[in-house]
This record gives sequence, C-alpha cells and structure tokens, in this order.
Amino acid sequence: MIFLISKMSDLKWLPGDIVIRKKDFVFIFPITTMIIISIVLTVILNIIGKFFK
Repeated sequence: MIFLISKMSDLKWLPGDIVIRKKDFVFIFPITTMIIISIVLTVILNIIGKFFK
C-alpha cells in the first residue's frame, strides 16, 4: 500500500484535491479524485450487476 501511495505522489492532482506541503511534511486529501473513482466504480458495478440478474 505504501508503495502505491509513493507512486501516486508523482502524479498531478486534480483541481479540488487538497495538497498541503510543509518543509518536511506533505498532506494529501484527494477529494475530487475519490468522487470520480466512486462514480466510475458505481457505474461499472451497476453494469456488471445487470448482467448477472
């Protein structure tokens, strides 16, 4: 998990994501990214769910 987070830190953040950088501290709260991922997963799972009814 830590490996994935370190790889994600190289990516650019979307507008709306909260990134606070201090001297030796970085706080990232990707609210916009989480909303988009949630919408995409909801659509995908609903489509998959319709095939298995």
